[in-house]
Amino acid sequence: MTPPGLPTAMERPHFIGIGGAGMSGIAKILAQRGAKVAGSDARDSETARALRAHGATVHIGHAAAHLAADSTCVVVSSAIRSDNPELARAAELGIPVVHRSDALAGLMDGLRPIAVAGTHGKTTTTSMLAVSLSALGLDPSYAIGGDLDAPGSNAHHGEGDIFVAEADESDRSFHKYTPQVAIILNAELDHHANYASMEDIYESFETFVAKVVPGGTLVVAHGQAGAAEIAARVAGNEGLRVVTYGEEEAADVRITKITPRGLTSEVTVVIDGRMLTFTVSVPGRHYAHNAVAALAAGVALGIPAHNLASALGKYTGVKRRLQLKGEAAGVQVIDSYAHHPTEMSADLEAIRGAAGDSRILVVFQPHLFSRTQELGKEMGQALALADAALVLDIYPAREDPIPGITSEIIIASARAAGADVTAEHEKDAVADVIAGMAKPGDLVLTMGAGDVTDLGPQILARLSS
Repeated sequence: MTPPGLPTAMERPHFIGIGGAGMSGIAKILAQRGAKVAGSDARDSETARALRAHGATVHIGHAAAHLAADSTCVVVSSAIRSDNPELARAAELGIPVVHRSDALAGLMDGLRPIAVAGTHGKTTTTSMLAVSLSALGLDPSYAIGGDLDAPGSNAHHGEGDIFVAEADESDRSFHKYTPQVAIILNAELDHHANYASMEDIYESFETFVAKVVPGGTLVVAHGQAGAAEIAARVAGNEGLRVVTYGEEEAADVRITKITPRGLTSEVTVVIDGRMLTFTVSVPGRHYAHNAVAALAAGVALGIPAHNLASALGKYTGVKRRLQLKGEAAGVQVIDSYAHHPTEMSADLEAIRGAAGDSRILVVFQPHLFSRTQELGKEMGQALALADAALVLDIYPAREDPIPGITSEIIIASARAAGADVTAEHEKDAVADVIAGMAKPGDLVLTMGAGDVTDLGPQILARLSS
């Protein structure tokens, strides 16, 4: 018998790229709902091992033989190339191919979804909601683009009626969701392979907002230009309630004070005429705003503001979002997923506020040739907020090189902004270089969306020796 909430097509799904942040979460939820989950990934990982612990079959490498003939569907993301052998085998066998976003949309059916969108801050805000709603005993389901703590903690099938999902605008896949509450944290030009202009992005977000169920709520940043533009465009949507948040006097949920306290912040807001003060256990104004967006969304679902504000203090961070990796020889090593200039600046400003007189040393790995082509100069300007930086070669991810587009664009811009920046083409040399630079009291930040995260433990080991 098909378990409740498990569509027939999802009884025996095969995921191509099952170890990815978004794919692994959906696979985990399906496994928890009783599906016979299988899939493949380019390499073994802690995420793959966590999925196996939930009963999933995970193959390493991509091969036609990995796809079982009795699979009910093949789940793919936009990152999967058309020449993937498992995709070709699915066509031969006549097995339906389902995009990741459609699979996630199916998991939300019958529940009260909160969909978190925006150019930056989605993972953090989704995580804040997942942790705080869980702390209140509401047992939400959730799918997040990063692990909360342990591998595989990016998703959960809950017994409650709320589903919190990170809504990815990069490939327009967030158009598939019909949330009861939508959050738009910000909107900026990014994902240049899919969006040619800000007008493209605005239209895409308008389509997302139009999918909010009648009587639903849009929670939107008041003071961010892109988000405010979208709010203005959808203000006349029938059946849509718009709630703004921010530090501006006109915001519906107004932030009146953000007080830094080391690696935490104390935030005071006025919501529904009542003043609330609560703690956010990550530093910086950017993260305080994320917490207030989460607060406004929860209240829109009927959760008492004072209960949710208290529960938000239970959130202590998510992997790769200013995550403290450790300390050695008096040097703290912190990992940041920031790869867009706005994110980079926000994280560096947050760390600067917590660091006091300590030096901040950054190891930055640019992510994608297309992003570097469009935003490389701004990335360099952001690095000027650090005391010194190493810049690695571009992490290509799914892209082929673009002639003339290298890390040198970022380095030249950083130096023009007065930054102390060095190119480093050998990842294996980074730990030695940083160990030679760092002094007791310094903070080292590994930054970027690629495999730069692997360098934190190496730097700590080298400092220890």
